[in-house]
Amino acid sequence: MLVALEGWREKGETVVGKHMDSTWKRRISMMLGVVVAVGVIWTGATLFSNDSQSSTIEPALASGAVKPLSASLDSNPKGLPRYESYQKKVGNPSAIASQPIELLASALDHSLSEGSPIESSYKGSTGQVIRSGEMGTFGWTFHVEEDGWYDVKLRYFPVSGTGSPIERELRVDGNIPFAEAERMLYPRIWGNEREDIERDSNDNDIRPRQVEQPGWTERSLNDAEGYYADTLAIYLAKGEHSLQFTGIREPMMVERVTLEPRAAKSYADIEKEYAEKGYQQADNALIKVQGESANHKSSPSLYPINDRSGPDVEPYDASRIRMNAIGGDHWKAPGQWIAWNVEVPADGLYEIGFKYKQDLARGLKVTRKLMVDGELPFAEAAKITFPPSTSWDVKAAADERTGKPYLFYLAKGQHELRLEVTMGDLADMVRIVKDSIQELNGLYRKIIMITGTVPDQFRDYPLEDLIPTMADTFLAQSKQLSLVADEMDRLAGGASVNATVLRTTSYRLQDLGEHPDTITSRLTSFKDGIMSLGTWMLSVNTQPLTLDYLFVSSPKTALPEAGAGLWASVKHELSSFWYSFTDDYNLGGGRKKTDITVWVAGGRDQAQLIRTLIDSYFTPETGIQVDLQLVGENVLLPATLAGKGPDVAIATGNVIDFAMRNALEDLSKYPNFQEVYGRFHDSAFASFKFKDGVFAIPETQLFPMLFYRKDVLSELGMKVPDTWEEMMSLVPELQKRNMQIGLMPNPTFDTLLYQLGGSYYEGDGVATAIGKPEGMEAFRHWTELYTHYKLPREFEFVNRFRTGEIPLGIADYTTFNTLAVFAPEIRGEWGFAPIPGVKGTDGVVHRESLSSATGSVMFKKAKNKEAAWKFMSWWTNADTQSSFGREMESILGESGRYTAANVEALKRLPWSAKEVATLNEQWKWIVGKPAVPGSYSFDRHLQNAFFEVFNNGTDVRETLEEYVRIINQELTIKRKEFNLPIREGEQ
Repeated sequence: MLVALEGWREKGETVVGKHMDSTWKRRISMMLGVVVAVGVIWTGATLFSNDSQSSTIEPALASGAVKPLSASLDSNPKGLPRYESYQKKVGNPSAIASQPIELLASALDHSLSEGSPIESSYKGSTGQVIRSGEMGTFGWTFHVEEDGWYDVKLRYFPVSGTGSPIERELRVDGNIPFAEAERMLYPRIWGNEREDIERDSNDNDIRPRQVEQPGWTERSLNDAEGYYADTLAIYLAKGEHSLQFTGIREPMMVERVTLEPRAAKSYADIEKEYAEKGYQQADNALIKVQGESANHKSSPSLYPINDRSGPDVEPYDASRIRMNAIGGDHWKAPGQWIAWNVEVPADGLYEIGFKYKQDLARGLKVTRKLMVDGELPFAEAAKITFPPSTSWDVKAAADERTGKPYLFYLAKGQHELRLEVTMGDLADMVRIVKDSIQELNGLYRKIIMITGTVPDQFRDYPLEDLIPTMADTFLAQSKQLSLVADEMDRLAGGASVNATVLRTTSYRLQDLGEHPDTITSRLTSFKDGIMSLGTWMLSVNTQPLTLDYLFVSSPKTALPEAGAGLWASVKHELSSFWYSFTDDYNLGGGRKKTDITVWVAGGRDQAQLIRTLIDSYFTPETGIQVDLQLVGENVLLPATLAGKGPDVAIATGNVIDFAMRNALEDLSKYPNFQEVYGRFHDSAFASFKFKDGVFAIPETQLFPMLFYRKDVLSELGMKVPDTWEEMMSLVPELQKRNMQIGLMPNPTFDTLLYQLGGSYYEGDGVATAIGKPEGMEAFRHWTELYTHYKLPREFEFVNRFRTGEIPLGIADYTTFNTLAVFAPEIRGEWGFAPIPGVKGTDGVVHRESLSSATGSVMFKKAKNKEAAWKFMSWWTNADTQSSFGREMESILGESGRYTAANVEALKRLPWSAKEVATLNEQWKWIVGKPAVPGSYSFDRHLQNAFFEVFNNGTDVRETLEEYVRIINQELTIKRKEFNLPIREGEQ
């Protein structure tokens, strides 16, 4: 495989010319510097841009890199119209059909269906059902009697999966009708595992575990991002049509699809119906439903929470933790819903109200859609707003203009009230700003294709000639943002703090539009403005709300009081202060007798969740009592050396430091070790082995993936590279456009070394192996990436990936979660794939790379080693690890997805089948990072060798040989310290 990367040199010459001796390169560089300096003095013009720029205007023109910007963003990168454009261009906006169309499972068109078998019934269905898998399709052909707009309402049952929302793609007449139909969400149904909230031995409420409680439910098409407040409808002309759903993520059962005429009645219409039907107002009724007693939720993150801000919340305790509210920062994403059951005593017209606190969205009214028994009672109920409040407040669902409460007809008996997060009036504004971000990002990329990311301030760039629409784009987007800022002020009833960023960016864009010649000196400011819009969009796109309780009351009944009064507040403050000295905050829950002590380093949320899993599963199954203690990350080693450490420590990284000091148990001698070992890839144990023993059981494992921007690569006519040769062929093409590939130095060397058949060390670490031919070749290619190809050595990947400056890069796979949450403006426009590899003589592309891992360890001083081993075996099994990962994601959101080392556990986490397959394709090539005594010297001196070549241009071979000698010396010193064998010939 040593010759597999030789193609790099030929391609490298297109960027930097022929390879030459390092001394001559330095001399020629000095001569060029003199020529440039003289040229500037003599002609008053700059002939060359700085070293960070490897392109000029001419290549950008010749390659066709600079293209006119689109006049609008009516379509996505695939050319699909956005829903707003679809509404304007397709059909008659006022055409409302009169009759619904029902498509039953029994009428399925098998020519449109694949991998979606029909079953006779399923858990309470009224007829046949379709089993829709992650990758299958199902559809119907049908006749439409009249032109009109139809809501597509699907009745489904969430089949057990990884816990992620169900996703489907919709096609009408064989085509995706609008961009948003590429990804339609169908939430799962969750609820408390137990009806009553349990308490620990300190009389504190234990947060109830959230479990799936699936049932048949209906949902219309909704925008997955929440950028449209209303449901999404399709237009069907009279005649024959087809409707087809394609699986993207998670399985479900489907009973029917109903095409309902799109016509929502106003409250005024409903009031007339009340009068016509003779409905009367209810009398003397006030029914409270506590928020924490919610019957169902759309997400496991919507669990009951504790609010101790004052005595005005129900239930209240000054000392103990009480689950007395729901929502907060977890209930903020569009599409999330919570449902409660309420029992009304008699038929009649009722008001529906809420005791709420909205103190997280500054300067914004948050919006909820109110559904009664699964239906929207009238159009206005889709936009129930909650203004900001720093304390608890009470309001009834009412007309915002008049303040008059809405009346809801409820028959005697049980009803379901559901509140769903929507963007409300903000939806249009967020959508406009998103379009502006995409337009400005596109313009930014066009500009840097010509100027680079750091333009030469002494050079004139003919940007207005090359991008004729540039100034108009600045002005048009300035106007758009100004209009959105005005609307934000209107909604806030005055100057809105959320309009500041919009006005600042609008002003800068207007100034750039009026003075486009200043863009080169203000390019960084322009980029920062785009990033600030992305941050604005992220903050405004969230709609957090906390509920204490809901109430259903007769119209003449006074609203409940929100506050508890002055004296109650004073008593609360004094009591809280007193109890702060007496309460037990130990995670052990006051246990007097324990069998093992376990330390965990991390956050309190993680520790509390582990405590809950232990109490709910491990202790009842084994009878073993566990004292779980939350400690700082740097406490474990000094405590162990002092003889005061735990029996077991979880989430431990530097296992070798303990193992070589004879502080850990060799776990390979314990019962069922081979069964435990089989839960993981061999690579997960690499850094946990010392001599002939295994000293930790893996918990997490991180490895790299290739991330790419679909839209940018498509725009440039490029494909995702499969090999390093393909990867490096893209470098000159991207650099001609002043874009880059993102490769962090250290992981890149590891990848090259192992793909070329090399390794870090000889044997068990007696010496480094990077001085061998494979290591020398990897080191040469590694340094050339940054000296010849001029790849950036330091960069902030996520932000530069968002702007498109780095449309291709290698990063650890948790970057997926970061981008999914913090880059909403490019959702659907990026993906990840296995890293590029080296094609071997066998024709197989080798994709080896290193991983990092953490694990659980048992200390030699543990008194009850059998109990400690049982705990470790339980903690690292698939059920426990997947439960922990899913619960953590329910607390922290998608950005907190767990990096499970257990192969089966990772499959059960909320990844789609396609994403799991992509991860597994890379995972099978992963090599664990070996840990040996003195390994710190390897990392340090490898960096020294790199910078010696990078900064001083020294000879690659001579430099590496010198530092290999130094590394080996330090490895030998460390091995002597711990009485380990050394390599022959070493002193």
